[in-house]
Amino acid sequence: MKCVAALTVTFAIASPAQAEEISASSPDGNIVLTVSDEGGHASYSVSYDGKEAVSTSRLGMLFRDHHGFEDGLSIAGSATASHDATWEQPWGERRTVRDSHEELSVTFAAEEGPARQITVRFRVFDTGVGFRYELADQDAFQGPIAITDELTQFSIGDKADAWWTPSRQFNRYEYIYRTGKAGVVDDAHTPVTFRKENGVHVSIHEAALVDYSAMSLLALRPGSFEAALRPGSDGVKVHTVAPFKSPWRTIQIAPDAVGLINSDIILNLNEPNKLGDVSWVEPGKYVGVWWEMHIRDRTWGFNGGNDGLHGANNADVIRHIDFAAKHGFKGVLVEGWNIGWDGDWFNNGALFSFTETYPDFDLPMLSEHAAERGVRLIGHHETSGNVANYEAQMSDAFALYQANGIREVKTGYVADAGDIVRYDDNGVKQYEWHDSQFMVGHHLRVVEEAAKHRISINAHEPVKDTGLRRTYPNWMTREGARGMEFNAWGTPPNPPEHISILAFTRMLSGPMDFTPGIFDLRPNEKPPLREDMQRGDPSNRPQTTLAKQLALYVVLYSPLQMAADLPENYEARMDAFQFIKDVEADWEESVAVAGKVGEYVAIARKGRAGGEWFLGAVTDEEERVIEIPLTFLETGKSYTAQVYRDGPHAHWDTNPYDIVIEETDVKGGGVVVAKLAPSGGIAVRFIAKN
Repeated sequence: MKCVAALTVTFAIASPAQAEEISASSPDGNIVLTVSDEGGHASYSVSYDGKEAVSTSRLGMLFRDHHGFEDGLSIAGSATASHDATWEQPWGERRTVRDSHEELSVTFAAEEGPARQITVRFRVFDTGVGFRYELADQDAFQGPIAITDELTQFSIGDKADAWWTPSRQFNRYEYIYRTGKAGVVDDAHTPVTFRKENGVHVSIHEAALVDYSAMSLLALRPGSFEAALRPGSDGVKVHTVAPFKSPWRTIQIAPDAVGLINSDIILNLNEPNKLGDVSWVEPGKYVGVWWEMHIRDRTWGFNGGNDGLHGANNADVIRHIDFAAKHGFKGVLVEGWNIGWDGDWFNNGALFSFTETYPDFDLPMLSEHAAERGVRLIGHHETSGNVANYEAQMSDAFALYQANGIREVKTGYVADAGDIVRYDDNGVKQYEWHDSQFMVGHHLRVVEEAAKHRISINAHEPVKDTGLRRTYPNWMTREGARGMEFNAWGTPPNPPEHISILAFTRMLSGPMDFTPGIFDLRPNEKPPLREDMQRGDPSNRPQTTLAKQLALYVVLYSPLQMAADLPENYEARMDAFQFIKDVEADWEESVAVAGKVGEYVAIARKGRAGGEWFLGAVTDEEERVIEIPLTFLETGKSYTAQVYRDGPHAHWDTNPYDIVIEETDVKGGGVVVAKLAPSGGIAVRFIAKN
């Protein structure tokens, strides 16, 4: 791994009267950060190209047993540094990442009460700002520290357009995105994306969430938000000791929507790889015994084995293994293989065993069958939110998987938000939020234990992504938003605009296991397998065209990318399936080339293995024609473009299967004119000519 860095550091110590306002600019000079102690308050503001991005906003922190940092503060000193380095990802949206920023650390001292100081470290990039709190070891903070509030504010203005999902609701992050003015946002999960009246785009999130609780945005007044930390079962937001560092609070800033996507702030604010050699972490595409349960063809439970509907049976798994091997997929996910799915597992996660299989699932035999065909099983650990039960078995469960050649595990925490089960030191059952400090720690314990067994993690019902995949490269992907399963039974299913919002919100935080590639776009309209079975509501279906399903493989990044439909549905449309076979899951480079939040998005990615470029573009419910510049291709070079696009009569509702598959010649630096049907898309593979 190569790392080239240029680092300069300067220091300035000044009395409060001399240092009331300090500024720092991004390397390109477009973003200006200003820090102040005016009125005895720690505050900051950010502008982009002379336009307001975040107006004056407070900083600070409160504690249960210690004096806090709320008012009576003054700047006691500051330091600056410059940094410019490149580092290499073992897998990711791009191989090399540039980390170029200007750093300003400002120390605030309390003028009343016990002598105490807190430092806020800012890093200003060309695409935004990150900052965190650093509390040094000092006499005023001895022993345990209980953080009751973080006073970080983000003043956006009530007239900005906003895209967000509600926070502190039962379904965790899995909500349809809301669109409205910032003034009506009350409590929102991050990332939250805003488009200000001056055209500046802003997205607020966090990076390097470790040993801390997650942050949502709570409206103080219309358009002005405070960092709301998720409380633990005892009401305390964060338990810690000095010295400590908070996660980074991130503000991505761009003149347009695509500029938000073309940013590496989240990754750059995380620590480098701590695992050492991670050559065993392997991106790839997979199929699985999964969608058939969601559309009620099969069940997760064994049900005594008498009804023949258990999905994780040897014959069905072998069928998926053979299909994967035939078509070049690396993995086969199997859900429902382990004891615990019978009974009320949603309300009793203690039912699950992570080492005992149902009688019709032969783990060693199936693993051997897969290995002989160059395929691996992908494991599944659903906990139903009973973390106590899972952590008691986790080491043995990973050892079992390792012994059977399994190198990726999908974990799950299906439970209402706030219903995570743990036991305290006195053996008393406690309930925690999915994004509490306890669960932040749990997910890292899972990732670290998995790494001991050379296993990678794909977390569902997770804590949100904050870029820790850089530090722990085996934490490959996760859910954390409404995925494909809501199109099987969600009421309502994901709307046509869902992807064109998701790309500019949730996807800014990192990879998502959305599970794309559904080819039977009306699954609940076909007859059930047996008369005593019942399909779901026919209105529950993917509200996309077939071409849009293909485009998702480029638009929505995941290093573990699923072809989610049933093998027979792919076999019925092998011409369209060819794109899923060809598209890569690991990238040399990625660039968003066009888009508007909630309307459309176009992204191009260059494969690491084959070096070919792929393009995906999708739209909302509006039919539209967009011009996609081919600036990512070598200028003047000729390419054969294999195009999968909406047909002339395509429409997600009335004619979703109308697709045109064709080849055409294009040149780098040219333009692709794409006509997208309502909730349609286009997927393109570019093959360079000699």
